[in-house]
Amino acid sequence: MARYRDAVCRLCRREGAKLFLKGDRCFKPSCAIEKRGTNPPGQHGAARRKMLQGYGEQLREKQKVKRIYFILEKQFRTYFEKARQQKGVTGEILLAMLERRLDNVVYRSGFSTSRRQARQLVNHGHVTVNNRKVDIPSFQVKAGDLIEVKPTSQKNPHVEGAWATAVGRGRPQWLSAGGRDLAVTVTSLPRREDIDANINEQLIVELYSK
Repeated sequence: MARYRDAVCRLCRREGAKLFLKGDRCFKPSCAIEKRGTNPPGQHGAARRKMLQGYGEQLREKQKVKRIYFILEKQFRTYFEKARQQKGVTGEILLAMLERRLDNVVYRSGFSTSRRQARQLVNHGHVTVNNRKVDIPSFQVKAGDLIEVKPTSQKNPHVEGAWATAVGRGRPQWLSAGGRDLAVTVTSLPRREDIDANINEQLIVELYSK
């Protein structure tokens, strides 16, 4: 499977906003956005920055959301087609499906400090759903699911560090931590108000509807 292997901080600068791809570093002064500003990467980045309209604005919004959830074009397009086939607002359904990905839920729960780290935890079999190991990052959670880190993996220093600082980063209302450590319950499906308000999903719908 194709993967992005370049520096992820370049992606934040390209989109002109923090996408929180680098874990704890995104909350520190060493963040590339804090140090270098929001101009695109490269020697002539500042000169390339211009006001976008129409197709350009729609494309950048799609690219931003792809990079936030760290998925590639083919998979993103598949999510859009599935969202379009369902009843309701296509853009909101699309974002809800992305939020329900297991790697995103692991990140949102506080088991990791970035979605890339969360995907690695899932791929390596450190996460269970309803007491069964699930190693597919795109697995769609549903209301009532119990997401946990395996007992044998709970002493992982990266997991422990992420969990200790999870409250400071914030946890969405549709996820509830309680009972025992490193366990979260999906209390409801994510709603639009639970998702990043800086995303304009209508631009993505307009792009793919052409």
